[in-house]
Amino acid sequence: MPAPSVWLAGARPRTLPAAVVPVAVGTATLEAWPIWWRAAAALVVSLALQVGTNYVNDYADGERGTDERRVGPVRLVGGGLATVGQVKRAAAAAFGVAAVVGLLLALAVGPELLVVGAVSIVAGWAYTGGPKPYGYLGLGEVFVFVFFGLVATVGSAYVHVERITGLAVVAAVPVGLLAVALLVINNLRDIPGDTASGKRTLAVRIGDPATRTLYVGLLLGAGLGVVACGFARPPALIGLVGLATAIGPMRQVLGGATGSDLIPTLGATGRTQLVTGLLLAVGLAIG
Repeated sequence: MPAPSVWLAGARPRTLPAAVVPVAVGTATLEAWPIWWRAAAALVVSLALQVGTNYVNDYADGERGTDERRVGPVRLVGGGLATVGQVKRAAAAAFGVAAVVGLLLALAVGPELLVVGAVSIVAGWAYTGGPKPYGYLGLGEVFVFVFFGLVATVGSAYVHVERITGLAVVAAVPVGLLAVALLVINNLRDIPGDTASGKRTLAVRIGDPATRTLYVGLLLGAGLGVVACGFARPPALIGLVGLATAIGPMRQVLGGATGSDLIPTLGATGRTQLVTGLLLAVGLAIG
């Protein structure tokens, strides 16, 4: 059995801001104090879904041989650190945690959460798992925007007020765009390997130059989304301070960095996502 540190690396910690930020922002859109245990449960569900999806991506890519040409963070199956069966069980355990905690939320809020939770788990598995993974069809960015932007942010507010609010929907847009930027920089780095292995991500389909433009456009779009939140609650504009940390990553991307040189850019993008999201949450909360 691999050591805990190996499982932690396989969970891809740099991607976890994509699970934390929507819960923080969605909860911050409330007009009253949140119900603390529901906020904590929403965070657990979001993190478990992210980790489960990462493990599925690991074993599915490992089975297909996609990770044989991968440049980047450690892969459990591709790197020979764990077997396909072990990583499958880890993915099932993570999704199981999301299901159990989600069930507790559904008992308190309503059965509609069961549907949302089930769809989220299936979407996380089908991203790279199954016979026709949509992540191999260039649809990964759509999945990330919908589930780690709209669903996670709006859902984090919904579990408290039991209705969809306009501010939560608006705030979900910059959250989703930042999460997509994280995936885009990952796929930009992997264009050579994915092309060779037949993984047709959006980056492979549109090519290197267009992917770099898309990355910058997503960050600029996130800035506009923060400004839109500021119309409802002016202190939310503090989120723009966080976006200033994206200047360095954008320079690296526009400067033509490739391969392993993009690994620090991935980490910097995750930090931008986390800092911007948390500052946006603080601004929304005090607004």
